[in-house]
Amino acid sequence: MDIKQNIIAAIGKIIDIPEPELADWLEIPPTPDMGDFAFPCFKLAKSMRKAPAVIASELCVALPKISGISEAKNVGPYLNFFIDKALFSKNALSRVLSCGTSYGSSNEGNGKTICIDYSSINIAKPFSIHHLTTTVLGHSLKRIFDHLGYTTVSINHLGDWGTQFGKMLVAFRKWGDKETIENGASMRELVKLYVRFHEEAENDPGLNDQAREAFRQIELHDPESWELFEWFKEVTLKDVNKVYELLGIKFDSYAGEAFYEDKMQAVIDELEDKNLLTIDNGCSIVDLSEYDMPPCLILKSNGGTVYPTRDITAAIYRKNTYDFHKNLYVVAYQQNLHFQQFFKVLELMGYEWAKDCVHVNFGMISMADGTLSTRKGKVVYLEDVLNAAVEKTLEIIKEKSPDLENKEYVARQVGVGAVIFGVLYSGRIKDIVFSYEKALNFDGETGPYVQYTHARCCSVMRKSMGYDADNIDFSKLCDESSIALLRSIEALPDIINAAADKYEPFLIARAAVDICSKFNKFYYDNRIMDDDEATRNARLALTDATRITIKVALSLIGLEAPERM
Repeated sequence: MDIKQNIIAAIGKIIDIPEPELADWLEIPPTPDMGDFAFPCFKLAKSMRKAPAVIASELCVALPKISGISEAKNVGPYLNFFIDKALFSKNALSRVLSCGTSYGSSNEGNGKTICIDYSSINIAKPFSIHHLTTTVLGHSLKRIFDHLGYTTVSINHLGDWGTQFGKMLVAFRKWGDKETIENGASMRELVKLYVRFHEEAENDPGLNDQAREAFRQIELHDPESWELFEWFKEVTLKDVNKVYELLGIKFDSYAGEAFYEDKMQAVIDELEDKNLLTIDNGCSIVDLSEYDMPPCLILKSNGGTVYPTRDITAAIYRKNTYDFHKNLYVVAYQQNLHFQQFFKVLELMGYEWAKDCVHVNFGMISMADGTLSTRKGKVVYLEDVLNAAVEKTLEIIKEKSPDLENKEYVARQVGVGAVIFGVLYSGRIKDIVFSYEKALNFDGETGPYVQYTHARCCSVMRKSMGYDADNIDFSKLCDESSIALLRSIEALPDIINAAADKYEPFLIARAAVDICSKFNKFYYDNRIMDDDEATRNARLALTDATRITIKVALSLIGLEAPERM
């Protein structure tokens, strides 16, 4: 990328166009024999009143010597540049080897805090497959921003308030058994109770009235009701932490909806003081018709609070507590309007930082045969999916690598990684139809493929007895496959930055596959343990750099990097 900047700077001295704009024009030719970079001159034809081919020819003559470029020549309307391959190899390889696993990191985030609200499970409801995207996407974004020097605050905004807890209280009191739940059935038994409530309520609507009254008792902090409510939370968190441990995820905060119960009145008063509240059919709303949005409901006709009330309160709390640079909400696109509304309310309240609140939306996960529904008992538990992936991986390892040590440990690394990678390999806005067959398919551009390539690099390094990093002959890395691999490696830092800017970890997942593909071609095209000492040393250095880069990429998307498979 330094060479690219050198090209842009040289052209910028001749043409009066800002360098960032020129950088967008620069292209990569379709084949290496056409050069390493190409500058098209079509856009200059009108202002310079010359044919693009003439402009390319004149630019070629006027260009000064460019550091890192061995040759520049015009081919029709293009000005093509050929890099000094040995110098390029030296710069790219040395950077990785000197940085190690901090490769691609920066200090751009120093002194800045980013709050990331993700996973956000519901108490007494299953941690199911539809939580997968928010959980692994949010965790990956946390790792990416950590890598770029930001202070991150990972927040699991628990869904622990609302009438559904009244339903749980009624169901538990009628049909539940505490001993059964505490002796292993845990969350799944609570879900059965929740499903049964809705089944029974279809024939007995009075149950819903009982549920509303039961939740009212929670709101009033009735001792017995509150004790059960807290127990539901304890059981849920104990259960879901097994999944978080499998995924390697920890949170800095579990402050959920209930946490803001005693903080909302101050926000409601503030909305009133700023003349933002309007009464509509007994409800308190903020009128957003001027902004082509439905009204934002703040209080129900019975005085009860709703999601926007709590989210506005939470945003203000986070700003006051963490003074965030960005406040991210990793939530499915079905909630687009909700976030547009309450962000607008924050803006109308006069909070300039409302612009720093970002909804990182993503597509939905559905089943091949329909939509997931806790009420109907149609649930695919995320723990079951992860365990199935680990079990299948263990079977494959026993068959293909029977002598591998720590088979169970590696199976967990690879099986869990396969599920995560399957979600993060596509752009986040894409809907996913979940199927076990697809999730557990390890062929092609998958997490296991990337992890296996990392293990292959580790294997080469173990057998090599090392290399001399201070005495690398970079001219030995000028062949086509070596340069192609180095290009992919060198591109990773910019890709990491792009992934952070766009909140798109899939860019890193795709880059990891590209690096692996290029390495495997390099591996088959070249004899790494060559008889020539200088060649062997250089190729081992490139193999080690590949190992480091893959490990960095895997870590940023939440996967582990096995050294043996």
